[in-house]
Amino acid sequence: MKDNNATTFVQSELFARTFREGMALVEETANYLDGAGREASRALSRSSALSYAGSSMRLTTQLMQIASWLLVMRAVREGEMSLEEAGDVKYRLKTRDALVGDMLEAGLPPALIRLTEESSMLYARIARIDEELFTASRAETRQRDAAAQQRALLDAFGGGRR
Repeated sequence: MKDNNATTFVQSELFARTFREGMALVEETANYLDGAGREASRALSRSSALSYAGSSMRLTTQLMQIASWLLVMRAVREGEMSLEEAGDVKYRLKTRDALVGDMLEAGLPPALIRLTEESSMLYARIARIDEELFTASRAETRQRDAAAQQRALLDAFGGGRR
């Protein structure tokens, strides 16, 4: 997307809804893991409890990436950060592991599985938006940089004339 489209996106109702949805999921997951999830994990077998711990850590990491991305985009929306700054690689979503996988076989609590599925779907949606917002603009920047370097080389070497 061009900068104008990205600016339009962060000002849109779609972004506002996605922001609310993401933050609500972060809060719901935190409440679950600190309350009912903690209780549910105590009733699991040793191997299931280990699986629960790993799954909850992956879920938490994924939700932190979602929240971070949403907060960066909100900073762009509010004029606290430029779109160029938000496009920096340190703010991009990282590749992720498949989270749901063997959770059913491990006998993990249905609430944890549901939260994980919701997080995975939201992450996939945000990753598509991120790709559209920032990959196209990075490709355009690389093309402009390459063209500028080519002009500089031509100028340095007499414009390619002999």
